[in-house]
Amino acid sequence: MPASRRRRRLLTASVAALALGGTVLAEAPATSASRPKGHDVSSHQKSVNWQKARSKGARFVYVKATESTTYRNPYFRQQYDGSRRAGLIRGAYHFALPDRSSGRTQAAWFVRNGGAWRADGRTLPPALDIEYNPYDRKEKCYGLSKARMTAWIRSFSNEVHRRTGRRPVIYTTTHWWRTCTGNSPAFGRDHPLWIARYSRSGPGALPAGWSSWTFWQYDNSGTLPGDQNYFNGSLGRLKALARGD
Repeated sequence: MPASRRRRRLLTASVAALALGGTVLAEAPATSASRPKGHDVSSHQKSVNWQKARSKGARFVYVKATESTTYRNPYFRQQYDGSRRAGLIRGAYHFALPDRSSGRTQAAWFVRNGGAWRADGRTLPPALDIEYNPYDRKEKCYGLSKARMTAWIRSFSNEVHRRTGRRPVIYTTTHWWRTCTGNSPAFGRDHPLWIARYSRSGPGALPAGWSSWTFWQYDNSGTLPGDQNYFNGSLGRLKALARGD
């Protein structure tokens, strides 16, 4: 997620540290031509030319809406509504800061400020971006134990589900998940996975509980504004995910 250059450096470092042992490996971008291509943006991209993005192959986008309970993306409406008008399937994401407030509190802020969902076939499930602390390198897991972090994520998920009827997509890296949740398998059954790994060889080993990925962020720059992503399925399946099927 493009929040700042410092955050990108941290994400790049964390995904580079992924271990290769594990479960499912997916195909590299070179063999993924049939998968819908998308991207994710934040205030870092400012006002986006959405028609141009679509002409370059974008079929979906995730837009940063909120962070903690004090930040709202000032470009959210241009990005979220503009992408919809250009024909993209779009969704909103929240950048978690679990040391600031509870998962329930941050989920409520998120849903009130862009993270809502409706079954119109054009709105992706709300997404939770949870990764290494970009503001304090000494507290990579925000000062929470593995059990407390897992409980925080569950609290966030439960509140999003209560308010929208959808479980959130979880964006993370395998390395962070192993380090900060103890590789909890508790979310794989009903939470789509958005895995971040910048590699041409594939998404790598997935966190415990997930046998496949739904979205893969494979680079932080490319032909589309912001970070580059694939959806693991056909365009029809992407639309089905948006509908809630």
